[in-house]
Amino acid sequence: MAKHNILGKRGEDLAAEYLEQHGYTIHDRDWHCGHKDLDLVVTKDDTIVFVEVKTRTSTEWGDPQDFVDDRKIRRIVNSADAYLRYYQIDMDVRFDIISIVMDQGELKVEHIEQAFFPPVE
Repeated sequence: MAKHNILGKRGEDLAAEYLEQHGYTIHDRDWHCGHKDLDLVVTKDDTIVFVEVKTRTSTEWGDPQDFVDDRKIRRIVNSADAYLRYYQIDMDVRFDIISIVMDQGELKVEHIEQAFFPPVE
């Protein structure tokens, strides 16, 4: 497995642990349907939350969440729509980002609730 894939997998593991410790229920990890994918799908307080996990080894080029651009947001929203339709879910929806920086043994986890809204098209 490539080094960046190992880092991403470790980040998703840490994000899942963090969310469980904060009262979230994990429903899916690394969900795929064709070309659509979601990092984490969780629920809390009657809300389904689609969580994008961004993991980096430093902030030299910016914070991890800075790499969730408009194109990525559209892909996440389209994937979330597919997930909701596939499982016929009718709940409040939220989009979060968990930013993880693992820099020389130090770990920083930042949970950004309601990080973005679906774009209006």
